[in-house]
Amino acid sequence: MRICVFCGSRAGHNTLYTDAAREMGRTVAARQMDLVYGGGRVGLMGVIADAMLAAGGHVIGVIPHALVGRELAHRGVQDLRVVASMHERKALMVELSDGFIALPGGFGTLEEFCEAVTWTQLGVHRKSCGLLNVGGFYDPFYYPYYPYGGYYGYGFGPSFGVVIRGGGGYYRGGGYYRGGGGRRR
Repeated sequence: MRICVFCGSRAGHNTLYTDAAREMGRTVAARQMDLVYGGGRVGLMGVIADAMLAAGGHVIGVIPHALVGRELAHRGVQDLRVVASMHERKALMVELSDGFIALPGGFGTLEEFCEAVTWTQLGVHRKSCGLLNVGGFYDPFYYPYYPYGGYYGYGFGPSFGVVIRGGGGYYRGGGYYRGGGGRRR
């Protein structure tokens, strides 16, 4: 089984994000699944790939030629595929994967995740899509659309039935963390 993780090419300001990426990498490897991701060695992409590799997991990176230098392609992964465009990257990541999880990231992460959800809605594929809502990162995205989309006639409520959400916080080492730059609450 292969799981695709969409995540940022930056680490973000909250240490919860890097903690979650590390834990995700270790968990995917422990479950003997392969990781498909954006191919970078920086940011959360690098963190999850390094955690997978350290845990003995198999990593497939997919990166457009134009971003090899910008995102500093991860040369340590077992299978690094360089493609011509962002569109080819997304298409190959979808083709290679059995399901999708989005960790925190920017517009690219959100766009890739939304396309995977849309393809599930349209029946292009029947693959699960999940948001790992680390520290409430996706609350501003999820909550305006889920309850109100149907009210305004866009049907977001039922559409979000294809999205599996991980909790609004992150549990680690005996403490519950949420927001605040990684401070324990």
